[in-house]
Amino acid sequence: MSKRNSQAAKTAARERLRAQREREAKRAKVKRQLVVACSIVGVLAIAGGISYALVQGNKPGHWEAAKDDKLVKPANTSGANGTTVVIGKPSAKKTLMMYEDPRCPICAHFEQSVGSTVDKDVADGKYKIQFIGATFIDTTQPGEGSKNALSALGAALNVSPEAFLQYKSALYSTKWHPEETDDKFKDDSYLIKVANTVDALKNNKKFQTAVKDGTYDKWALLMSEKFDTDGKKYGFQGTPTLIMDGKKVTGSDGQSAPMTVAEFNTAIDAALKA
Repeated sequence: MSKRNSQAAKTAARERLRAQREREAKRAKVKRQLVVACSIVGVLAIAGGISYALVQGNKPGHWEAAKDDKLVKPANTSGANGTTVVIGKPSAKKTLMMYEDPRCPICAHFEQSVGSTVDKDVADGKYKIQFIGATFIDTTQPGEGSKNALSALGAALNVSPEAFLQYKSALYSTKWHPEETDDKFKDDSYLIKVANTVDALKNNKKFQTAVKDGTYDKWALLMSEKFDTDGKKYGFQGTPTLIMDGKKVTGSDGQSAPMTVAEFNTAIDAALKA
């Protein structure tokens, strides 16, 4: 082989090596760019996920947001916020104020024992009742059933006072009232199922829509605020609480609401005579 051919071969080999190195360098550059791009996308995705989670986490819950809803007052109410619910004959001279929480087990016992007596007294014109709903059990036993059931009671009141009383009795009945720790009343379908046992509410689409849409959710919150305000005024915190002429109507212990018909009749007769 001549020196010239040998030199040409070496030059060609160096050129091939240079071209190969350039190709490898380009591939390495592209790979680095892809890695950086993927890393940026990953970081943005994580940041986006965190931001979304923070936004979702900072969104107010349904009942917190309901405070800003437009107030819809049920029919058969009075007062600035529709939180005055008085049922009975206009001729009845005195009014028994009844404070109850839908989830309250003692309220359920009171309604099961004395509720029918109260209903008869009201029908007979012995006195009127003013209902005030509470929702504190949603705090002591975390949940939303008290608020949701109170809103549903507003939907029943919008139908008629009779529907309201019958629905309240059904919710407190042994068949339908859950354990205090079982938040069944948060479920609209359960509340509607109970309502279907009341003639005026059975398959009542307007009532059912109001329950599902939360039409009276803000009203329920305002009613609960009235319970808190009255509790401070009259010196009570729990339910059931009965007040007539600004004084508690109590059983033989002088503290709690009367839980038997006999005790109730004795206490209410004394309050009516006072």
